[in-house]
Amino acid sequence: MTSLDLVMERIEKARLAVSAHHIVQLIAVSKYSTADEVAALYAQGQRAFGENKVQDMESKMEQLADLPLSWHFMGNLQSNKINKLIDLNPALIHSVSSLELAQAIDQRLAAKGKKLSALLQINSAYEETKGGVTPEEAVDVFTTITASCPNLNLKGVMTIGAHVEDDAVIQKSFETTRAIFEQLPDASICSMGMSGDFELAIRCGSNMVRLGSVLFK
Repeated sequence: MTSLDLVMERIEKARLAVSAHHIVQLIAVSKYSTADEVAALYAQGQRAFGENKVQDMESKMEQLADLPLSWHFMGNLQSNKINKLIDLNPALIHSVSSLELAQAIDQRLAAKGKKLSALLQINSAYEETKGGVTPEEAVDVFTTITASCPNLNLKGVMTIGAHVEDDAVIQKSFETTRAIFEQLPDASICSMGMSGDFELAIRCGSNMVRLGSVLFK
């Protein structure tokens, strides 16, 4: 079996533990992988890929332009890279980490006559090394962005699980994010879970996982 087959089996088992109706989308995080490795995973059936740097996304999009791939941006977005990212037209921006960033993206989108879909990043574990809004402010920020940024279509929320060994602490960070997601009536995506914790994230209600090392072996 391929690494993708093995991962899909694990996703399926975790998904069914929640509900037969619970759908989980897999985003293959290709930030440490080559264009050839992305093409190999495409050949196995994977279509959605995620990059952390705008220049890396641009490079791989150019190299793989003949493949019908869906590209996701999930890194820290610097203001001087916003225009370039908009031009690349990603399927989804996972890392809108503040109201100010959302408004900056919206202004550039308006100037270009474009719209993009995005997720609000929540720092559910209160870790200083991570971006995102706090759980306490998440609903208000989400609502404000939805009301004030007409060119940025917020589809839901994203979080990175707590960077600890204790599963209970990681689980709490996921449950916190899922509870916020359930307060957002128009949200459809709850993006939680990476290679080390995606099964736990799915059991906590994630419907989108971002996996890198477990796929690209």
